[in-house]
Amino acid sequence: MTTDTMITEVVLPGVVEPHGLQLHRRAMPVPTRGHALVEVEATGISYAEQQMRRDRYPGQPKFPFVPGYDLVGRVRAVGPDGDESIVGTRVAAVTKTGGWATHALVDIDVLTPVPADLDPAAAETVVVNGVTAWQMLQGANLRAGQTILVHGANGGVGTVLVQLGRHLGLRVIGTATARHHAALRELGVEPVDYRDPDLVARIRALSPGGVDAVFDPVAGPGVRTSYGLLAPGGKLVVYGNAGALGSAQSVVWVFVKLLTRLYTWNALPNGHRAGFYNFWAGQLTRRAAFRRRLRTDLGIVLDLLRQGVIVPQIAARYPLSEVTAALVFAETRSRAGKVVLEP
Repeated sequence: MTTDTMITEVVLPGVVEPHGLQLHRRAMPVPTRGHALVEVEATGISYAEQQMRRDRYPGQPKFPFVPGYDLVGRVRAVGPDGDESIVGTRVAAVTKTGGWATHALVDIDVLTPVPADLDPAAAETVVVNGVTAWQMLQGANLRAGQTILVHGANGGVGTVLVQLGRHLGLRVIGTATARHHAALRELGVEPVDYRDPDLVARIRALSPGGVDAVFDPVAGPGVRTSYGLLAPGGKLVVYGNAGALGSAQSVVWVFVKLLTRLYTWNALPNGHRAGFYNFWAGQLTRRAAFRRRLRTDLGIVLDLLRQGVIVPQIAARYPLSEVTAALVFAETRSRAGKVVLEP
């Protein structure tokens, strides 16, 4: 049982600039049946929170709320009839919100054990990002020797995706600004500057027959270019809507237009496939199966991290009290990897 009596959490009060985030103190919550109280050791800043502060993330809660898509920490208490043996163990969880705090209440059935010898911040880099990358690669059904194109290869998901791709024997071309190219080459990536006006020609020169899969987190106007770079039978996997940030249209309408375009492409007789990866698919209709798969896949990725197959890409570490500076830094995307908060 924790001896603390208060927790600190970051509250997003509405559509604000990073300096509008608020640090609140409140009484330590008590876990109810089916829940655990986790003392947070590391949580991350992902693109989701950057969208949420602009009210541009589909399905986000009403303001005010505590952001924080995932976390790593130690179980300090469990609710009635909970398994007391997990108290004191290190776990990871995808929370969608609530992670930016010193303590969080988490459903017990989403907790995944974290190997004791892993640094919490390192483990944090592969929680939602690692599961996303792993599930997308598994769903794409690729073979060793094939070529993939990863847009935003320097990002939180991108840096895990390219490493998993190389582990599976794939050739990886990655787009990023030139300042990230040296780091990407160390990960086995063939980098291309996404700002290059001859981007398409550069990629075609590297893979004249097209690429076997494209992983695109932007879903903006460039998604048509991504589709056009596919080899016969290639797959386009869209897994974000970063392009919606600069749009004056509603997020829902932008998303509907994207899905319509993807489904229309799938009706063409060229053999290409296009789809949107939804991390939360099955959460409402097949909750138990969804959570079992989440725990299994996260366990696989954490073990690959422990083995050194994945090298954690930590862009920066900040204490929770400096969340404003951390969010500003994350949104500059000036360093590869994930920004980690350490409460």
